[in-house]
Amino acid sequence: MTMPIPGSEHFASRPADPAELAAQLPGTLEIHQVAQDRIDELDPLTYEVIRHRLWSVTEEMGEALKRMSGSPIVTDANDFDFAICDELGQEVQVGLYNTMLVGAVDLAIYWTLRHRATNPGIREGDMFLCNDPWVGGGLHQNDVIVYQPVFHDGKLFAWTSAICHEPDLGGVGLGSFSPAAQDVFSEALPTPPVKVVRDFQLQDDVADLWVRRSRVPMLVSLDLRAKVGANTVGRKRLHEVIDQYGADTVKAVMKRMMSDAEGRLREKLRALPDGTWKATGYQDQSHEGDRGVHKIELAMSKRDDRLTFDFTGTDPQAGVINCTYAGMRGGVMLALLPMLAQDIPWSAGGLMRCFDLVSEEGTINNATFPAAVGRGPIGPAWLTGTLVAECLSQLLDCSPDLGRSVQAACCGTWDTAVVAGLDQRGDAPVPFLNIMMEPMAGGYGARPTVDGMDTGGLFCIPMGRVPDVEMTEFLYPLLTLWRREEPDSGGPGRQRGGVSASLAVALYGSEVPAGLVFASAGKAVSQNGGLAGGYPGNTGLEVLVRGADVHGALASGRIPQSVEDFGGEAEIAPCYAQSYLAPGEVLYMNWQGGGGYGDPLRRDPEAVAHDVRELKVTASAAADVYGVVLSDSQVDVSATAARRAELASRRRDRSQPDPVSEGRVDLAEARRIDDNLVVAGSVVGCAHCGQQLADTTVDATLALLRYDGPVAEAGPQIVSNPADYVDDEVVFRQLSCPGCQAAIYSGVVPKAHVDHVADVSRFVTR
Repeated sequence: MTMPIPGSEHFASRPADPAELAAQLPGTLEIHQVAQDRIDELDPLTYEVIRHRLWSVTEEMGEALKRMSGSPIVTDANDFDFAICDELGQEVQVGLYNTMLVGAVDLAIYWTLRHRATNPGIREGDMFLCNDPWVGGGLHQNDVIVYQPVFHDGKLFAWTSAICHEPDLGGVGLGSFSPAAQDVFSEALPTPPVKVVRDFQLQDDVADLWVRRSRVPMLVSLDLRAKVGANTVGRKRLHEVIDQYGADTVKAVMKRMMSDAEGRLREKLRALPDGTWKATGYQDQSHEGDRGVHKIELAMSKRDDRLTFDFTGTDPQAGVINCTYAGMRGGVMLALLPMLAQDIPWSAGGLMRCFDLVSEEGTINNATFPAAVGRGPIGPAWLTGTLVAECLSQLLDCSPDLGRSVQAACCGTWDTAVVAGLDQRGDAPVPFLNIMMEPMAGGYGARPTVDGMDTGGLFCIPMGRVPDVEMTEFLYPLLTLWRREEPDSGGPGRQRGGVSASLAVALYGSEVPAGLVFASAGKAVSQNGGLAGGYPGNTGLEVLVRGADVHGALASGRIPQSVEDFGGEAEIAPCYAQSYLAPGEVLYMNWQGGGGYGDPLRRDPEAVAHDVRELKVTASAAADVYGVVLSDSQVDVSATAARRAELASRRRDRSQPDPVSEGRVDLAEARRIDDNLVVAGSVVGCAHCGQQLADTTVDATLALLRYDGPVAEAGPQIVSNPADYVDDEVVFRQLSCPGCQAAIYSGVVPKAHVDHVADVSRFVTR
């Protein structure tokens, strides 16, 4: 663990009480406020018209940013976001792009109001720039926010902001990813809020200071101006709304939007049972050379109309797999917005009033300065969101009305590969740097009634897109040999997880090796777990094919179709590494699909046959995982029944049986817990056979068959070998009903993993 640095606590921003924050502001900074009766007097028509106008303002800001930016991260992949906040920084309207950033934007504004209001002051015509993840705004240094105060009649009325991921801001590693970093001083420099625009003029000295740090200064400079332009659009459009409807009316709508979002979420929570749900996730490796497994613990409690997310027990900060408080909060919003607020306007300032965060300082998802945080948003923050989604799904699965929002884990992380070198295709060689954005095409998790979307995107970026292959080849000396969906990459289940994809590229148009940086996770331990017995999706895998002769193969008319077709020697890339890609060699990436929902032996055989015909599932996986036997692409009904009985029997024979109760649950009188479990009074039983699994008055632990075996038994979607990455023993764990062998839990986890799903005490009270 890094040594704490005295004075760094000055930059640690936390949520603010609006009344206390307003009282701290100097008299020279007047703020625009409205009384509660003005909010109460709003008529519904005016409210809806202005609410949608504010929504359109943020959408126009996003379009302005995309049109002005030259970075494919923005223009192709949509890795950015924007917001309108009230005078004190509470988020009124946010975008549908990178939703993790929602947890960080307001923190930067709170800090600015606390520490910049007097010196250098907050005035009309100002804009601030920040990339300090402890202050907020973004989740690591490459997330750069530009935000502005909006004044009306001399009073601070609102804030607008635009933020996107920058391709490189300096530091030791290419793309500012330093796989070996042990502290932030090996990464891009965190910059606390600084005035980059003063009196509506971009400050050249600050702008030059900013872009000077980057390996791609022209792109960073263009993105800076794009964010200034997006805020300018936001300010002008907001003033148009104010001029048309009046400042007090617009402000009343802004306040009402947040209170309505809060009220609707609290109403939804009150309809759900109280209880505590737990989940544990892992980061495999913390930095280059590490072979450890690092844990995040979550206990989510729901009481009446409030949630508490308690991360006590999470491992200490280590290597580059850390995020700040902003990242932890962003991870919570990643899951909460689509799962609990999918039918509520995303006025995040109101939604965030409905939960509390409990966390120990100095842990991997609440790291203290000077921890390395380059992997923050796509490592611990993302895993935090996955664990929150798992707990929310278990809560929602109890409800007949809200169960439609249940979802197994989507693509569990981002496989980072940064390629940088010399582009020699033109008259004069020029340097290039490309962050491979293809993993944007991840698989979505399955739901109780539908399969996960195949290559549907990322849970945290609802509007994300995979880059255009033609544009990638135009911009960089890279030849894409294939980009295709991979069969069996979606987690098996009664509903299948969405499949992911793979990519093979070669350096083409450069005669010198390019630098290569890897930063990823989910290769030894699954980060895309299933629910209710559903299996996890595939593990990630990156391979470098050394000594390949791509040019020769293409010249001879042969198009390689697999890693083996390239010849040469396959070199498995660690989670974190600095390497190179020589001309003619191949980089292969296979990122993660979504987790499955429910026991795969209970999937409709015709759905499995359709998946095989559509190349989503192989025939061998159909027989070995789903127990479906095909003949001429059609289901052999009798052979399938026999095969499924055989696989169920195998579960029983290979497992360690717990004492079997003779009791039975009356399924007609029982209440649903999830796809496999029901509860009647104090007794929990199997939803399929009625077998009693626990009487919570005696013991709240389910009596289940337990099996720990080789990860290969999870199916062909497990494409990597845990021993290549970590020293901890990793197993395929399956917990099954002793009566009918229905899978209750299936996961790829460290052998020491604690099975929270077996504790069902929470389900007997409402």
